[in-house]
Amino acid sequence: MKKFLEKIHTPNWLCILLAIVLILRIPSFFEPYSYGDEMIYLTLGEGVRQGIPLYKDIHDNKPPLLYLTAALGGNLFWFKAILAFWNLATIILFWKLVTNLFPNKDRLQKIATVIFALASTLPLLEGNIANAEMFMIGPIVAAFLILVSKNLNFKNIFLAGTLFSIAALFKIPAALDVPVIVVFWLIQSEFKKEKLISTAIKTLYLTLGFITPIALSFLWFWTQGALSQYLTAAFLQNVGYLSSFRPQDIQKPFLVRNAPLLIRGAIVFLGTAILYLKRQKLSTGFILVTLWLLFALFGVTLSERPYPHYLLQALGPISILFAILFTFERFEQVLALIPLTLAFAVPVIYKFYYYPTASYYLRFISFATGKIDRAEYFARFDGNVNRNYEISDFITKSTKKTDKIFVWGDAAPIYALTRRLPPIKYTVEYHINDYSSKAETASALTKNKPKMIVILPNTKVFMELSPLLSKSYILINKIDGAEIWHLRSL
Repeated sequence: MKKFLEKIHTPNWLCILLAIVLILRIPSFFEPYSYGDEMIYLTLGEGVRQGIPLYKDIHDNKPPLLYLTAALGGNLFWFKAILAFWNLATIILFWKLVTNLFPNKDRLQKIATVIFALASTLPLLEGNIANAEMFMIGPIVAAFLILVSKNLNFKNIFLAGTLFSIAALFKIPAALDVPVIVVFWLIQSEFKKEKLISTAIKTLYLTLGFITPIALSFLWFWTQGALSQYLTAAFLQNVGYLSSFRPQDIQKPFLVRNAPLLIRGAIVFLGTAILYLKRQKLSTGFILVTLWLLFALFGVTLSERPYPHYLLQALGPISILFAILFTFERFEQVLALIPLTLAFAVPVIYKFYYYPTASYYLRFISFATGKIDRAEYFARFDGNVNRNYEISDFITKSTKKTDKIFVWGDAAPIYALTRRLPPIKYTVEYHINDYSSKAETASALTKNKPKMIVILPNTKVFMELSPLLSKSYILINKIDGAEIWHLRSL
């Protein structure tokens, strides 16, 4: 690591910052299997490790790279370790990007990098969680770095497009960062004929780079007989994210239903137009960063869901604009307040959640110093964690790894802990409710009976499942209100 940092001429202050980030990530290595999304990723990753085709026989609604990363990790510790070193690499790339956008601005570079590093690490925005946003911002930053620091020939532009595509294969909203550079080129061209032709050629190269990895992913899933399921799960079902927090609007006319989306699009257009009209008075760095923020915020608010990790997509430009606000001595220092106000209006308007940071570290310190035991430490994450561990331990000791289990309730941690998979493609209750039906689920379980069925507390056994339980299963254990049913022997 030291030799690598020396090779890329990393300054001492950045080495210290990276060490601090790594220290701040230590508690994440000791987190229990509790965070719902991570558990789904690990469950699908286990499916990949067992050779189960993604989307066809095991389902979630994100592109494949997140599940492949979880499969590479194999368990929560290594998944978090991959995230930690991915984050360190992203911070280095971000520092390189800022130094290229704002050369000879040492103080700005430091402030922007420190803000970015801490905000992408602390629990406030779920920097400690292995979500898609944490992985996709790395390729996005790398793509921008290439486009602002290298010759804009076919090779470099194509590579940048490929990196944008890799980011989108972690999560689709990353694709909204691609138009940033195209619009930036258009502003620079001032719509003059020769420059427009050059911009069109560069856009073609960028588009080719972007579509190539995605096209290859289509080809791969076609060879696996899962192309239609891949298209539906990873792409088409994400269209439903639009206005997904306003289900009551589904019957309203198109313009009424999508008015918030259209308004946000108008804000992006208006901001872009202002940047074009004032281009002579603004630095190229300020124009690019503000464009980046406008399009990133559009991606953040696509679903109108208030999850804090969504804000990570806009963290890069926000960090740079803060640094401009603190360090510039020209009127751009004041202008930075406008996009920053827009950025902070988003979590206020959409009532974004946030996660406490101080209590996260105090809880770990109490555990590390022996003030609380493991059970108490786990319980402070989620009251169901210890129950899930106990259930998982019982299942692991009572079944073989090739055995199937079925958990009724949103308890992907049990699948992730036991490394046992369901005989159906859905791993959590809300997937069944959203994409299947209870009747279909009972039918599939009847045809391919799992070794064990777990009914979690406060979860009703649905009508179609009751006959299967009474006929083919026997209740063998109860753990904190959870029922564990075992398949009757022939």
